Amino acid sequence: MSEYIVKMENICKTFPGVKALDNVSLYLKKGRVMALLGENGAGKSTLMKILSGIYNYDSGTVTLFGEQVANLTPNSAKEKGIAIIHQELNLCHHLTVAENIFLGREPFKRKFIIDNAAMNKAAKTILAKLGCDIDVTTLVGELPISKQQMVEIAKALSLNAKVLIMDEPTSALTDREIKELFAIINQLKKEGCAIAYISHRLEELKYITDDITIMRDGKLITTGSFADFDIETIITNMVGRTIREKYPRITVPVGKTILSVQHLCSDTMAHEVSFDVKEGEIVGVAGLMGAGRTEMARTLFGMDPPTGGKIYLDGQEINIRKPMDAIKRGIVLVPEDRKKYGLCTKLPVRENIALPNLDLLTNTIEKINKKKESKMVADSIGNLHIKVATPEVPARTLSGGNQQKVVVAKWMGRPFRVVVFDEPTRGIDVAAKVEIYNLMNELKKNGIGIVFISSEMPEIIGFADRILVMCEGRITGELSGTNITQEKILTLATNFKNKLAV
Repeated sequence: MSEYIVKMENICKTFPGVKALDNVSLYLKKGRVMALLGENGAGKSTLMKILSGIYNYDSGTVTLFGEQVANLTPNSAKEKGIAIIHQELNLCHHLTVAENIFLGREPFKRKFIIDNAAMNKAAKTILAKLGCDIDVTTLVGELPISKQQMVEIAKALSLNAKVLIMDEPTSALTDREIKELFAIINQLKKEGCAIAYISHRLEELKYITDDITIMRDGKLITTGSFADFDIETIITNMVGRTIREKYPRITVPVGKTILSVQHLCSDTMAHEVSFDVKEGEIVGVAGLMGAGRTEMARTLFGMDPPTGGKIYLDGQEINIRKPMDAIKRGIVLVPEDRKKYGLCTKLPVRENIALPNLDLLTNTIEKINKKKESKMVADSIGNLHIKVATPEVPARTLSGGNQQKVVVAKWMGRPFRVVVFDEPTRGIDVAAKVEIYNLMNELKKNGIGIVFISSEMPEIIGFADRILVMCEGRITGELSGTNITQEKILTLATNFKNKLAV
């Protein structure tokens, strides 16, 4: 039997109005991966933040390497060999990759003079171990989300941790990067590292997981060997009920063309893009990381002003130069990076939902109608089952999945014709995903046109009515019906010169 490195026993933690953890126990063993699972808001991240010294706990005991400890801080946790990779990236965008990896631990060649050459060399070595070719002198803010995630992972590995906490580490990675990460995890297991692994991508657990702990509503539900659980049992324990259909796709009559995009391009999207979206259909957009899907969404929404092409909505040409142009004409966006573009994290949930709807909530003297606002916020929270003690709590205090629901909720109070979902289920649990799917189904039944961007192949195959595939900034093909297969998507996504007959 592997020895326990970490024992967390009967841990309780309360935030104002919410009991986040209720007598939860967790045990991590040397050289093994413990998958920590549960819905958003189950308490997983709170438990790990206690272990990494970010939060103090109200009661219970924490034992590290046979010694009971109390009042852990982030620095003391690091000193004891605990490293955490957060779900929400914790990087300084104005610093280089190397500076982020060694922030607070910079090598010095003389007093007060950082040895940048040594730091860059060490950063290159760590990234090479991850199979990552990022230039260590690049500013982190210039990197795409997937590369920023790799920097966050490299930062944790640089600590030579004995306990590694990974909170949704694959949520923004490509398939190749995920395979490389799993190889690193399996190597760390051989070196005796204990790993707590939080993920909502249940299908990936079989490649790395030894043990499993499932939480729900701040309580421990079950724990045991991963080999003793199947996916259906895991999901039932996570949500407290049986989810019978993973992708609850519905069929409705497809109406007229709502959106017609012709030869659209921008400074971030050099190649022309053309496609149509009809009433009551979900048009999936597939492709590898860097294919140009997000750039297309940003241009359509006016975040990146178009430099050419035309956009027609319900047969009329519209001019979109900024997001407000799109919003007023009925095109809304759920962005890929919710923290950067979807939320004002320091503001309360109420204000996040109300902000893009001020034109609907103000009266003739430009004063917000509080009654209308309260109803809009309450309806949005209720319809999307957002777990929040009160609408006045800051958005940053919510779990990742509930933050994503707020991003979606802010559009539900206004009329729109087309909604672009860019990775809407990234980093959220199985039950929350189904709620997003059901919301999309309701929009579909109401004749809304939906553009659905996803990096998860089973998801986009299982839920989209037809799929556009992008590669190197171009739409390389369209698949529908029985032509939608993983092999055809990958062929179109990797070589735009060889188009398939569809």
